[in-house]
Amino acid sequence: MKAMIFAAGLGTRLRPLTNDRPKALVEIGGKTMLERVINKLAAAGFDDITINIHHFGQKIIDFISENNNFGLNIHISDERDLLLDTGGGILKARSFLDGNEPFLVHNADILTNIDLNAMYSSHIKSGAMSTVLVKERKTNRYFIFDNDYQLQGWINKLTGETRPSEFTHHEEMQELAFGGIHVISPSIFDELEKYSQGQSKFSITPFYVDMCRRLLIKGYVQDSPYTWLDVGKPETLKEAEQMIASDKTKNRS
Repeated sequence: MKAMIFAAGLGTRLRPLTNDRPKALVEIGGKTMLERVINKLAAAGFDDITINIHHFGQKIIDFISENNNFGLNIHISDERDLLLDTGGGILKARSFLDGNEPFLVHNADILTNIDLNAMYSSHIKSGAMSTVLVKERKTNRYFIFDNDYQLQGWINKLTGETRPSEFTHHEEMQELAFGGIHVISPSIFDELEKYSQGQSKFSITPFYVDMCRRLLIKGYVQDSPYTWLDVGKPETLKEAEQMIASDKTKNRS
């Protein structure tokens, strides 16, 4: 199975830790973010992984090489000339991800024990173009879904901005925060080509929202409790360190 890890970010929130390395190579509990995500993907059966790079990109290339590709088929999607954002990043990696099966996209700075196989299976059963991990979480920007978890729109709670332009927010709709993981069908590539209109740099979020009236974009909510942390911030990085240390202590007892 194929997957992509977003590892090209500048990691500005984690400075000075990212002054000499990419965010994906910041360590948590003795292992880099990137290694933790790679191991999680491998454990779920994803053996063909694409990693995009930009900030200190050569260090990621060297890290992968030093670890013998973690025994996996790993590709590098090189964005060192221009950071392409999420939509542009996926489109640039098309040659590695295209084919007959969906692929999973995972941010390098997301630490979670969610069941990736269950999410992947849910995507296949739904026939969606994309399935995005969402949950109830305090944030400023939300995807908005109907009762069948079909994407209807987006809202910025700070500014009141909504998308798409014709979107009307109803009280019965659900506001859920994106969790940095998607499962995507390869049919998205032609749609991304048309949407980008020749622009190489663009975000996947406005694509999802602007196209949700025409394309099936589903939200995935795991019923059972799970851990989820965005470790791209100093406060959550510290929380993750404490959580991992606690887990190690429990495992020894």
